[in-house]
Amino acid sequence: MRVHSLAERELTLILSSNHRARAEAAFKKVPGAQGRERAAMEYEAAAQSDREKTARLRALRLAKEAANVEPSVEKKSITASDRQFRG
Repeated sequence: MRVHSLAERELTLILSSNHRARAEAAFKKVPGAQGRERAAMEYEAAAQSDREKTARLRALRLAKEAANVEPSVEKKSITASDRQFRG
């Protein structure tokens, strides 16, 4: 049976607390990774929503422009016989 000295027990306690601190830090990083993934998913969802809204608004604008188009008036070139001369 081995008897541990006070210094050995303190060293063991320090090492185990360092290991525990590292383990806790690693564990705490996991939610950060999940947070980044969640933020990326939210960003992509917002971007997709913006693209859909833009496409919908564009379609509405084009439909409105198509409905508001007046029949084009044919331009007739003016010939010499059409001109009135003052004389």
